[in-house]
Amino acid sequence: MKKLIYVLLMTSVSACHTLDLNPLSEASTATFYSNQTELELAVNDLYRITFWGNDNELFSDNEWHRAQLTNAVIGGTMNADDVPVQTYWLNSYKAIARANSFLANKDKAAASTPAAILLRLEAEMRLIRAYQYARLITHFGDVPLMTEPVTLAESYGIARTSQEEVLAFVFAELDFAAANLPANYGAAEVKRLTKGAALAVEARTALHLGKWKIAKEASEAVMKLATYSLHDSYSQLFVKAGESSKELIISIPRDEKQQVFGNTAYVQDNISRNAGGYGAQLPTRDLMDAYECVDGKLIDESPLYDPKMPFKNRDPRLNATIVEFNTQWLGYNYTPHPDSLTIFSVKENKKVPNKDTRAVAAFASFTGFLWKKGIDQTWPERLVEDNDAIIIRYAEMLLTYAEAKIELGEIDETVVNAINQVRARAYGVAVDKTTAYPAIKLSNAATLRQILRRERRVEFPREGLRYMDLIRWKLAEKVLVKPVIGLPDPAAQNRAKWPFPGVTPIDADGIADYSGFGTDVKVIAQRNFDKTRQYLWPIPAVERRVNPGITQNTGY
Repeated sequence: MKKLIYVLLMTSVSACHTLDLNPLSEASTATFYSNQTELELAVNDLYRITFWGNDNELFSDNEWHRAQLTNAVIGGTMNADDVPVQTYWLNSYKAIARANSFLANKDKAAASTPAAILLRLEAEMRLIRAYQYARLITHFGDVPLMTEPVTLAESYGIARTSQEEVLAFVFAELDFAAANLPANYGAAEVKRLTKGAALAVEARTALHLGKWKIAKEASEAVMKLATYSLHDSYSQLFVKAGESSKELIISIPRDEKQQVFGNTAYVQDNISRNAGGYGAQLPTRDLMDAYECVDGKLIDESPLYDPKMPFKNRDPRLNATIVEFNTQWLGYNYTPHPDSLTIFSVKENKKVPNKDTRAVAAFASFTGFLWKKGIDQTWPERLVEDNDAIIIRYAEMLLTYAEAKIELGEIDETVVNAINQVRARAYGVAVDKTTAYPAIKLSNAATLRQILRRERRVEFPREGLRYMDLIRWKLAEKVLVKPVIGLPDPAAQNRAKWPFPGVTPIDADGIADYSGFGTDVKVIAQRNFDKTRQYLWPIPAVERRVNPGITQNTGY
């Protein structure tokens, strides 16, 4: 822990150097926080994707990467020396240290800063700190709770605080933020944290930890603000056109210098080979089969489903999320069919070799699918991913409210209405047009729970929510042991069974079973999940080597 505190203290001290305000050799807390400008700079510096973000979709059954093949989560190999574990921990505590430093020193600027602005900045910092602790306790359980700057000498005695105690602190901080932040800002500052942001973080945290009453009340409070609404177009919400949407509660602006991974590889991994990409970061067959048909039934129940035309008669979110076969995408017709050796390019106005079939390109999409959701049409030309990062949006609050009410046994029309609002938007109709989309009706808790869980899966792919859903529903031990399914090799592909050999069975938890298809499908990776330990992450070993008083989670 000594190393952690040292790093955190140095991070706080050097934060001003990052802003080019003081030389690195000077202790910035002695001269910083002296006026409103410096307070604002300190807060603004934490509005960076480094300190925000949901979980990696590759931790779930929604996405797979051809080059990476596996990771510590879906490979069952997570340990205390994993770099992602250390990075997650360190970045959270960096933000916490900077927030603590700000809160301890903000009054230096009290004489020169209007009281209302000082209070608002304090509320923003306390929200950011609470958000970091919420992320830590949902992943690590008990964690050290530090609410003020800690000296190196003091750090020797720091131990883990119980998850419940940290959670109580988080809720108190979020309540303070909600009480002291505005519901909205002027157009010039639309991306700052708001009252709704504080309530949304509280609702999500409560949901993750089974605090149903708090989850219900916080999400309902967001709904009653009347500040947010669902974006008209589901597909457009995730590209540039949606960056100013009233659906966004927390989103982090990014430009070309603030990409997810800071290079062009991420973009190329996510676009087709015809368009100059690698077709490597892919939707899974598991996700594809999770979407209902337009009659509201699963594919193994609906007479509308045809495995030879799997995109037809499906929930519109499927076509907004995964590129449909034989449609134009990024200037080229997309088809992975092994006999489609040439395709038409509207970009070049002629037929060109089809680099998206593995009959030609050995490393074309192994699942056969490509992401469409969040992919901007300019990506192939610019090789830049600079969409704003969506952290929490209004649809999540509607489904959080519905889930909390279901778990509380408070099933009523408001539950149905919340779910139906999300479903209706997918079809581009008003919620009261119940004949124009598969509206759900009042039912028992078990049925509504199944519907709600399916709804979350098809509403939020690529948004980093699936992993924590599997963890809190205790489904990770069932889902993350299933194989990743791909298309057979071109030579082995039975053309009469293109693209899928039959109707995939789906169980009560919405989990697909491909075991009956034999060689008509191909296992391209095997997932593993150790239920005895992986529901919590390990405390980074580097912290425990410095401070053995920091205990480790079971199994690590």
